[in-house]
Amino acid sequence: QVQLVESGGRFAQAGGSLRPSCVASGYSFSSYTMAWLRQAPGKEREFVAGISRTGGSTGYADPVKGRFTISRNNAKNTVYLQMNSLKPEDTAAYYCAGGTRATMRGPYNIWGQGTQVTVSS
Repeated sequence: QVQLVESGGRFAQAGGSLRPSCVASGYSFSSYTMAWLRQAPGKEREFVAGISRTGGSTGYADPVKGRFTISRNNAKNTVYLQMNSLKPEDTAAYYCAGGTRATMRGPYNIWGQGTQVTVSS
């Protein structure tokens, strides 16, 4: 069964850090470009960060550049999102997604169920 399972979302204070992770199973993880996206209440889902199949290339949305870092461990079938200097506007449900194309911003073939990040001021 093809599956992405996120964890690590929780409450945090502004200025704090979190490190959600996403574990893949049921497919060849290293063959997929991976990404994190988020969706805040009342807003559309948006791209946050992406990483190439080998991890050698990454890309970020402007609001998170310099604060968030995406990484992956292909031996553990896991992708991470290190979130530093958190802001209340980072509050959202965070989703990991995987795509067979090289483009980090989609389209995506596989989606996780999401993990909630809430940042208080």
